[in-house]
Amino acid sequence: MTAPRLASGLSEIAPHYDVVLCDIWGVIHNGVESFPAAREALARFKAEHGPVILISNAPRPNAPIVTQLAGFEVTEDSFTEVVTSGDGTRTLLEERAPGPAWQLGPERDWPLYEGLPLQFTSLEEAKFIACTGPFDDENETPEDYRDRFRDAVSRGLEMVCANPDIVVQRGEKLVYCGGALAQLYEALDGRVVMAGKPHPPIYELALARASEQLGRPVDRSRVLCIGDGLGTDIRGANAQGLDALFIASGIHAEEAVRDGQLKPGVVEHLLGIEGLSARWAMTDLVW
Repeated sequence: MTAPRLASGLSEIAPHYDVVLCDIWGVIHNGVESFPAAREALARFKAEHGPVILISNAPRPNAPIVTQLAGFEVTEDSFTEVVTSGDGTRTLLEERAPGPAWQLGPERDWPLYEGLPLQFTSLEEAKFIACTGPFDDENETPEDYRDRFRDAVSRGLEMVCANPDIVVQRGEKLVYCGGALAQLYEALDGRVVMAGKPHPPIYELALARASEQLGRPVDRSRVLCIGDGLGTDIRGANAQGLDALFIASGIHAEEAVRDGQLKPGVVEHLLGIEGLSARWAMTDLVW
């Protein structure tokens, strides 16, 4: 497996690409504050090279995410459009309406269901599980759901998971996401369907939006995926045959970064463990 090339900044590699598909959490912000250098890098690419499609495993439609980004001072100077796992998941949910479904996740994710002809009920009466994450991601772990999941699996309930991320960085803390619950559900022999990274639906939607912006079909050899998640961002890019830029200072920072610099050989090792590849690697996204 070829080691990723260490890039000094996005400006070094931007001429190779017409489109950027960029992760949000861990690359542009950490759930508490955004990173000015990342904002500037994306703004420069958008202004000088082509569309920047933010591609997020957020389990909500894109409109609330655009509002959230504005709160982090991430404006439309830095991106062209936002595509979320929630956008793709709404199609999966509509196919299963009216359910009823057991609604698993925090209240902030409820915009996912607005306008859908779904009914919600207790787990005991549900026909499937609609999962966006733990009810309380600050304190709960997947193990808090093991008994309930075991019962649901025994009844043959399918889980529709709106957020494939296992964990995200919130400030200095890692918190569990829907993907961690889906992982446990599958380990108990449950069926899970997902639309977000690394699964195809979110990429199909993002590339369609990029094509609209370009006014022509996308040349996939000139699309760059940027992200910090090996199992989501990099795996998804690999599955789509797209170049990847791995940002090491996100959820893998403890393993891959020391004193603000990449640890020699560590990124290649992490990729090798997962059977993945990235054409490029950087500590943080900068221009």
